[in-house]
Amino acid sequence: MSPPRPDAPYRAIAEEIRARIVAGELRPGDRVPSIRQIAQRWGVAMATATRVTAALREDGLVEARVGAGTVVSARSHRKQPVDAPGRGFSDQAAHRHLLRNAIAIADVEGLDAVSMRRLAAELGIGPMSLYRHVANKEELLTQMADEAFGELDLPESGSRGWRGDLELIARRDWELCRRHLWLARVVSFTRPLLAPNMMAHTEWTLRALDGLGLSMAVRMREALTLHSLVLTAALSVAEEAEAEQSTGVTLAGWRAAQRTQAHKVLVSGRFPLLAAVSEDTTADLDALFEYGLARHLDGFAALVGESAVGRA
Repeated sequence: MSPPRPDAPYRAIAEEIRARIVAGELRPGDRVPSIRQIAQRWGVAMATATRVTAALREDGLVEARVGAGTVVSARSHRKQPVDAPGRGFSDQAAHRHLLRNAIAIADVEGLDAVSMRRLAAELGIGPMSLYRHVANKEELLTQMADEAFGELDLPESGSRGWRGDLELIARRDWELCRRHLWLARVVSFTRPLLAPNMMAHTEWTLRALDGLGLSMAVRMREALTLHSLVLTAALSVAEEAEAEQSTGVTLAGWRAAQRTQAHKVLVSGRFPLLAAVSEDTTADLDALFEYGLARHLDGFAALVGESAVGRA
């Protein structure tokens, strides 16, 4: 993915809202447009609207407030200094500060924008200072992913039953990947990351399958399969966001441009079943995720039932 252009849609919208805050039109505590309102008002996709809010949040201009949504931060009237690792921080706090800055860059500009040099510039320190905390970019990405997974607040497993637990963790994963579009590109199944928060996440899923008479191998494969279902859908969301950011064309705009050619192909009579499908069916990735999750768990329920019969 190429770096975002200076006139990338999310930047222009963020600057417009920023100007209203700086001018005092929006005061601390005032609500700012929600992600959905941004998408509707400026005619952009939800992914672009999410980047607008992320950019304002990372600049310290807005904050999430329970019961009020996203509001102008009390700190917005002054420029917040960026403290560098080792400058007034404990090593642990400095390390987390570094990771949150790296995540902020990836959230707004994409994973390819994250580099040791860029991160050092954001923190106002020399690049070599970063190597006190991470050995290289690969380790940085691993720790960013682990920090992101640390945002998940998982309750005790078991009270919802195995299906309720698997639905819960899959949807929490989905929300996390929607929040951090780069995350799906970092996770690997063949070379798993040895990251405590991610390992705790897998441990929770395995524990949710206690008492079903399944071998540990089957339980592990289920945990990986469930996670891969989330990541596959999340990659589509990330790819669409990257396409929109690099071209400035929303999915709705792209579909509108393709509609004439698509109509010619579909009315030919060669593809009558495809012609009967609404284009919204493929565009709604949330609905596609929920369908995939439900059908997968239906299949897993059959396996659980077979295992119970075998134990009887």
